[in-house]
Amino acid sequence: MDRAIETFVDDIRSGDFVLFFFAGHSVQSEDQNYLLPCDDDRIRNLPDLKYRAVNAQRALELMSAKAPFVIVYLLDCCRTYLLPSLAKSRATEISSRGMAPMIARGGSLVASACAPGETAADATSNGRNGLFTYHLLQQMTKPGENITMLMLDLTQAVATETNQKQIPYYTSSLQTRDVYLVPPTTQTPRPELILSQVAQLSLNSEMNGE
Repeated sequence: MDRAIETFVDDIRSGDFVLFFFAGHSVQSEDQNYLLPCDDDRIRNLPDLKYRAVNAQRALELMSAKAPFVIVYLLDCCRTYLLPSLAKSRATEISSRGMAPMIARGGSLVASACAPGETAADATSNGRNGLFTYHLLQQMTKPGENITMLMLDLTQAVATETNQKQIPYYTSSLQTRDVYLVPPTTQTPRPELILSQVAQLSLNSEMNGE
């Protein structure tokens, strides 16, 4: 997984619209969030996280260093999860607190399935995706809805379905309103906003752990 992200980052060019999406498991340790590959049984102690998992903040900063137009960074990985290779007491120590807060570098929006320190509900509307991903899929194809409004609609939908028990969280340093996953159909999109120029990567727990 680390190698796949490095390849993705290498492909980013200045001015690109970068969309990064991860659905799977993560753990928090020492105020850092680590995205876990499917072969997490190789993580046998806490130092292994730094070498066999992906530091979510570091990955974001590597993307930001390529000077893209904008980064939309979406994480659906806030469920309670215990690393199978660690003793239960140690696994609980690093896994039970949800995600740590992340810093949205200039020109980026970072969204997660729930607020820092909280965990997402295990409920699913379609038997396949978590609620954050399910409602994201409902919202993201709307033409002309800027990303901030999309996140507000997504947050409201998840909060309503869970009776306020799960509330998605996002932080943003965007400096323009003109950020769309699908451009408006009634105007000619600006070249830097056309999705054919988007550098994007979708990772999930089925990806091999390279």
